[in-house]
Amino acid sequence: MEAWGPSGLRVRATREPAMPARDWALLPAPAEAQITLDDEGATIVNGKLRCRMTKGGKLTFLNENGTVLLEEYVRNRRDLGDPKCSALEVEARKFRPIIGGPYRITARWESLDPQEHLYGMGQYQHGCLELKGLDLELAQRNSQASVPFVLSSRGYGLLWNNPVVGRAVFGKNVMTFEAASARVLDYWVTAGDTPAEIEEHYAAVSGTVPMMPEYGLGFWQCKLRYQTQEELLQVAREYKRRGLPLDLIVIDFFHWPRQGEWKFDPTYWPDPAAMVHELKEMGVELMVSVWPTVEPESENYPEMLEKGYLIRTERGVRTGLDFQGPTIHIDVTNPDARDFLWQKLQQNYYRYGIRTFWLDEAEPEYARYDFDNYRYALGTDLEVGNCYPVQYSRAVYEGQQAAGQQNPANLVRCTWAGGQRYGALVWSGDIASSFGSMRAQLAAGLSMGLAGIPRWTSDIGGFHGGDPRKESFRELFARWFAWGAFCPVMRLHGDRDPKQPPMGTTGGAACASGADNEVWSYGERVYGIFCKYLALREQLRDYLRDVMQQAHEKGTPVMRTLFYEFPQDSRCWQVEDEYLFGPDYLVAPVLEAGVTERRVYLPAGATWHNIDTGEDFAGGQTVTAPAPWEILPVFRRQA
Repeated sequence: MEAWGPSGLRVRATREPAMPARDWALLPAPAEAQITLDDEGATIVNGKLRCRMTKGGKLTFLNENGTVLLEEYVRNRRDLGDPKCSALEVEARKFRPIIGGPYRITARWESLDPQEHLYGMGQYQHGCLELKGLDLELAQRNSQASVPFVLSSRGYGLLWNNPVVGRAVFGKNVMTFEAASARVLDYWVTAGDTPAEIEEHYAAVSGTVPMMPEYGLGFWQCKLRYQTQEELLQVAREYKRRGLPLDLIVIDFFHWPRQGEWKFDPTYWPDPAAMVHELKEMGVELMVSVWPTVEPESENYPEMLEKGYLIRTERGVRTGLDFQGPTIHIDVTNPDARDFLWQKLQQNYYRYGIRTFWLDEAEPEYARYDFDNYRYALGTDLEVGNCYPVQYSRAVYEGQQAAGQQNPANLVRCTWAGGQRYGALVWSGDIASSFGSMRAQLAAGLSMGLAGIPRWTSDIGGFHGGDPRKESFRELFARWFAWGAFCPVMRLHGDRDPKQPPMGTTGGAACASGADNEVWSYGERVYGIFCKYLALREQLRDYLRDVMQQAHEKGTPVMRTLFYEFPQDSRCWQVEDEYLFGPDYLVAPVLEAGVTERRVYLPAGATWHNIDTGEDFAGGQTVTAPAPWEILPVFRRQA
């Protein structure tokens, strides 16, 4: 046990000959511990957190007032004086040997209070903000980002500091974390008087996100997929002709000749330098998609195979994802492979003035998530796989830093604990275009913020399907677009219907495109709504810049649960369909079809101003706000 960071303690246990040295999500954060010994055991204290260890090895964490926060779940007879002495013989820390390998490790803690609230753990698609009672897979998948930091209403935060595939169960009787294959049990605990204090302690040991660049504060245009240089430029020109704000436009996947070549196909993108120059003249940044997949036929495959830059498989052919052909992923846990990737990006994109990258397929996505079938430079997928997206972000971030770029912001489809310090801006992957999906993204975004990842967004309108000609989809799209104005990044994307035919048969052009997905593609009524919220986003630019500064300096979420700002209001711990955008704007997204008004709870301790109706309300009550298509209920906290 070590004092680690402000009011934090790190706990490790192993059956290896020596303690493994990797810190994973944790940065070096030495702190001075106060240790006392007595006849019953030992106590270690760091700031507001103390831990009592019995002679039998049981750990109990307490705050500075002596209130028990977290207690290991032990049911044995090593200490006959323990009120929980039991003949069950269940250990708090279990190492089950894997023949020929490491251990299956389990850690157990008591569920001390059935009314305890638990939050965080990253991005899942279950739609729940409250975690109590849930069973979570600790693994990365398309639209799932396991970031294993949990925040408790009892006044503690816990980081499971193992990038292992596993499981977390937040039961009413016991809280359990399991690692499918690991050599060390490693977790970190902190105590604080408020959720904000706990989050700031966590940011102090895991890192904070760089400051968001100015183009991250405005509107981003994207679709699946612009197929040619001229098509993309025409869209940017149309935004400028209409006088609409546009900060960034995106070139999506398969603009390359082959996967793993990381360059423009000159047939369809003949003059990248001229394209970037024209966009910059319009004040528009360009982002390009990067995939980690490599085709055996690509120009880089032989060298990458020879030098060990590719993920290995334990059985079968060396294939991870089969999309537009069989591929295997670059092994970004290998530092030489990270350097190789950056060299290609610098040579083929960066030198043209492209400074922002879309790191897609970052989990990495496998055709089958057989986690026991893949091996990386750092170990097996089961042991280290959850850190892959962090190393993917790291490859590009460190290259940008070495090139002198300040404050990168790269869009990435997944991350793990600590990914924020490599500039990760996570979006929620290939999600459905439905109100149910939209609701799940709200819970996912709030949970990511509490897990230490303040930069988060979703595809406005969802990714899969949606026909801009249909009234039902236009309603969903209008609701999602208005909500997008109050997300950390406002980004339009999706694979719309009807699908467009491919432009050609060679290279990436063989991949089809979706229908038009610009703000003028949805009819006049919806276009008016878009214009309203684009203008509102611009009005919020100065405010959002200050909020991003808080995220950079202290790790503060951009999207905040109500209890983050109002922890003394018990109702705020129960509200799951509202949030605060920064400290002052309460946002109540419309998450169902056919709604014309919605009920909104206003936290106690403030006066709230409806920005559409101009009405003021005292906090501590639920009000009914008008909510036709044209209105997203938003309330500003008054000074």
